[in-house]
Amino acid sequence: MKRNSLSSFSVSLWLLLTAVMLQAVESAKGKYAHMLFNELFEDYSNALRPVEDTDKVLNVTLQITLSQIKDMDERNQILSAYLWIRQSWYDAYLKWDKDKYDGLDSIRIPSNLVWRPDIVLYNKADDDFSEPVNTNVVLRYDGKITWDAPAITKSSCVVDVSYFPFDSQQCNLTFGSWTYNGNQVDIINSLDSGDLSDFVEDVEWEIHGMPAVKNVITYGCCSEPYPDVTFTLILKRKSSFYIFNLLLPCILISFLAPLGFYLPADSGEKVSLGVTVLLALTVFQLMVAEIMPPSENVPLIGKYYIATMTMITASTALTIIIMNLHHCGSEAKPVPQWARVVILDYMSKIFFVYDVGENCTSPKREKEEEHKLEGGDGCQRRHKEVRSHISNRNDDCDLKEKLNGSLNKSYGVHGESVRETVNCCSCYKILIKNIEYIANCVRDHKANRAKGIEWKKVAKVMDRFFMWIFFIMVFFMSVLIIGKA
Repeated sequence: MKRNSLSSFSVSLWLLLTAVMLQAVESAKGKYAHMLFNELFEDYSNALRPVEDTDKVLNVTLQITLSQIKDMDERNQILSAYLWIRQSWYDAYLKWDKDKYDGLDSIRIPSNLVWRPDIVLYNKADDDFSEPVNTNVVLRYDGKITWDAPAITKSSCVVDVSYFPFDSQQCNLTFGSWTYNGNQVDIINSLDSGDLSDFVEDVEWEIHGMPAVKNVITYGCCSEPYPDVTFTLILKRKSSFYIFNLLLPCILISFLAPLGFYLPADSGEKVSLGVTVLLALTVFQLMVAEIMPPSENVPLIGKYYIATMTMITASTALTIIIMNLHHCGSEAKPVPQWARVVILDYMSKIFFVYDVGENCTSPKREKEEEHKLEGGDGCQRRHKEVRSHISNRNDDCDLKEKLNGSLNKSYGVHGESVRETVNCCSCYKILIKNIEYIANCVRDHKANRAKGIEWKKVAKVMDRFFMWIFFIMVFFMSVLIIGKA
């Protein structure tokens, strides 16, 4: 028990001594840091480039870390990004011997106390020209200064929406010194690309790389070269949102347009359906136009909308023409022979179009048709019998007239029987004329009705023909847009 108590007491005493020593070391380092700071900045000026020889180039190492994409404004062509900008350079006047300051190798001081390179974003698209964030810099004993500063940048980005919503964009971030030329300050890439290790995933865009390229440009205003570093941000749009909210509804609506040809002409809704579909697509077209920039490059989905709207306009116009054919009455001309052969004989069989009012032939309807045919034959048979009876009676009258005439010539007799016979024959002749007139009217009515039925069948065949044509067009347009994407 005594041994255990002694061991625990010794451990506690050792920990206490260690804490006291660390506190003494920290206090000593704080003392040396204050001493170092006062000595370094006693005669230091942050207004001049920190080189001993003014003809010597000061190298600034630049590294960009992309943290987050805040917004991509396609209409105004502005990319908003959250960046971490790291700059490092050597200051010839901020060096010390760390052995003289108890091994103190680095200190952290406000960045406005030291000289800083005026590296800015060349393609900035923000109205706010505020100063960089005044974060601390890390100053090492050999004069190396490292400055890490966060920044929310708004840069101009040329947006190509030709394949929207399956598009990829390349946005440039060009950094360079605003006043120092390449003979005074040179910019060096820290890495071959931007750092994406701390990138926060975006809901709309995927990052496929951020390569960095150094450029040396001579502007028209000056003869000296001006170096800059351009980071190209390669973005790929996540298209699921636009597929389910813009593209898929358009495809479904466009498949409704050919169904307008399948509606019965007497329903009165054929033209209304086409106009409704056209208005729905116009609303979607306006939604896409609000997102896209007003450029000459029409997006892929916009082309699909325009093609579909053109197709629906054509289908509505064809529907109006076909309805005029459907409502051709008895005053219309007969169906031409070529239309009767091509449309009524061949196309009606290809598209399974039966007579008006029928969808398919059934045994019940076949029996009804046979019964109607039999009834029609009976009527015709009775009509023939009546006409043959009337003609026989007419012949009898003629025969009687001849006999009565011969008798009158022979005997000179005129009586009541002769008058009755003449009156009876005249009544039969009037009846025959009336029956023939009625028969002609019925025959003309049937011919006109058959003419109208033929035009209705022509309209029905053309409806089915254009329905399949437009279905094929919609299908191939949908496959084409997906293939291009």
